[in-house]
Amino acid sequence: MNHASHAHPHGHTGDHDHQHDHASVDAPPASACASCESHGDHDHGGHDHGLLPNWPRIALALAFAAGAELAHAFAQPWPGMALAVVAIALSGLGVYRAGIKDLLALRLGISALMTVAVTGAVLIGQWPEAAMVMALYVAAERIEHGAMDKARNAIRGLLDLAPEMADVLQADGSVQRQSAAQVPLGALLRITPGARVPLDGTVTQGASSVNQAPITGESQPADKAVGDPLYAGSVNQQGGLQMRVTAAASSTLLARIVHVVEQAQASRAPTQRFVDRFAAVYTPIVFALALLLAVAAPLFMGWTWQHAVYEALALLVIACPCALVISTPVTVVSALTAAARRGILIKGGSALEGARSLRAIALDKTGTLTTGEPTLVHWQALAGSTPERAALLAASLAGRSDHPVSRAIVQGLEGSTQGQPLEAQDFNALPGRGVQAILEGESWALGNTRLARERGLLDEPLTTLLSEHEQQGRTLTLLLNATGVHGLFAVADPLREHAAEAIERLKALGIHPVVLSGDNAATVQAIAAQAGIGDARGNLLPEDKLTALAELQARRGATAMTGDGINDAPALAAADLGFAMGGQHATGMAMETAGVVLMNDDLRRVADTVALSRRAHRVLWQNISAALLVKAAFCLLAVMGIATMWMAVAADMGVSLLVIANGLRLRRAGTSDG
Repeated sequence: MNHASHAHPHGHTGDHDHQHDHASVDAPPASACASCESHGDHDHGGHDHGLLPNWPRIALALAFAAGAELAHAFAQPWPGMALAVVAIALSGLGVYRAGIKDLLALRLGISALMTVAVTGAVLIGQWPEAAMVMALYVAAERIEHGAMDKARNAIRGLLDLAPEMADVLQADGSVQRQSAAQVPLGALLRITPGARVPLDGTVTQGASSVNQAPITGESQPADKAVGDPLYAGSVNQQGGLQMRVTAAASSTLLARIVHVVEQAQASRAPTQRFVDRFAAVYTPIVFALALLLAVAAPLFMGWTWQHAVYEALALLVIACPCALVISTPVTVVSALTAAARRGILIKGGSALEGARSLRAIALDKTGTLTTGEPTLVHWQALAGSTPERAALLAASLAGRSDHPVSRAIVQGLEGSTQGQPLEAQDFNALPGRGVQAILEGESWALGNTRLARERGLLDEPLTTLLSEHEQQGRTLTLLLNATGVHGLFAVADPLREHAAEAIERLKALGIHPVVLSGDNAATVQAIAAQAGIGDARGNLLPEDKLTALAELQARRGATAMTGDGINDAPALAAADLGFAMGGQHATGMAMETAGVVLMNDDLRRVADTVALSRRAHRVLWQNISAALLVKAAFCLLAVMGIATMWMAVAADMGVSLLVIANGLRLRRAGTSDG
């Protein structure tokens, strides 16, 4: 993975802390269902697609098994036996091979259990039953594999959004079609209206509206102009664009998103690890019960030996915890996929499950609650100057400076000035105070309140006006000359568009919000009040944030941290769950340390993550409960002597498909946009 660009999530997801467990994936217990293992996060030599026949062979096997049942019904044992042998040969050879391998390794997987059960049924003369059990089993298994693949590979479909070919501009001005994988860094590409962006890059020419929902989850198209980033998979909707490639095909943001989610899918959630441990104990116990039933029932319950062995075999078929083991990965993968499609990258099952337990959340101010971009929020002419004159003078001075506040003033005054900026002579910077130049033969300065105070230009009414703005956390810049202050320009880092709504959603979920910021206390209090947060703390160093976080954890319980800067990384690591703002200004360290990355910088996605986590938890336990209830019911039927083998396999695979379908519902889990 490429780690060069700090504005994108990195593929690295090592376990910085207790949040991340996917660097070291727990191996499933040896006695767990081998078939289920192949559905999980890794193959461990159990059942896979290569062992299962294709659908035409399965259909043929079912037809022969049905014929064997009919022959048995009409008392034709030899034709029935022949049809049963053909059905088992068509459907079960792969299962038999895997089963013998498992038995030799003393591993009680589903293949071993099916091999023992079908062989036992044949030995006691239940040929039609053995054939139907095997044919039903492989049919359900094939359906199950398809359903699981749908969940596991859903996120990979995002890669198809990036076109394979790119229009590369040549030195002579011509355009050549090339494979996107072969396009070098720095190449210029042409993106026509309606075309998909093939690689990550920066706009060098043109302006357009671009739909980048697959990457950031934003429901509204984003306006793009020269200097703005473009992401592979985005759709150019209007004007033609020219872009310079900044990332290879394997390192685009789209490829990194897929990689992060795939690594997250390879981690085992706490519930999944519990189920694996449970299955390791459960399967041998049921195997022992089946053996006990086969021996004890004829001795103490008056059953025939044949009937006792048959019921024991039925118990073996239901013994494999297939549905139980499958219930967790499909649910987790579906939730991770649903989140990724909305611009939420959740790094593993631990982070997904941890979000439901949050009781408090600490938020940084700059770049998290606010946009991180200074903006001109208010300006006015003073001392008898006209607004047009004050705007022209201020823009002419600010346009010569690259200071963020100056840039904010220039951008904010666009449309308020008439004509070209004035020519500035003898332009010079006043360190810590502002800038100064000769405009139209007169000396003008654009500076802070310190400069105005030093020149004796602050009277009581103006001081009162300045104080009102400063209490709102605004940075003030004044336009002044020798006679007085002629303009006031208030710049602030504005609250994010949906921040207040996001805070309301968190409160509705029972989560207490707190602002922890290194900015001055007055500014922090002002921004927190706008967002609807009553608990706000400013002037905090990184170590102070850690102390405040520990206090929140002790007083409130599980606490999350949301931030975007390097100074937030320690708190993101120490929190029970870290949320990193993954947009244009985010740092790589913040996104690597956090358990969740919000690709579109929308704070509402924090509440969406918590809601998705709680819903996934409910689905997990619905699936586990359903699987255990079916197991218990058929074990009881077997002990009562009324279970049949084909009913057992149908019920086992039926509940497997049921929990898969229930888990897949999370793929459609929507998150509201307000």
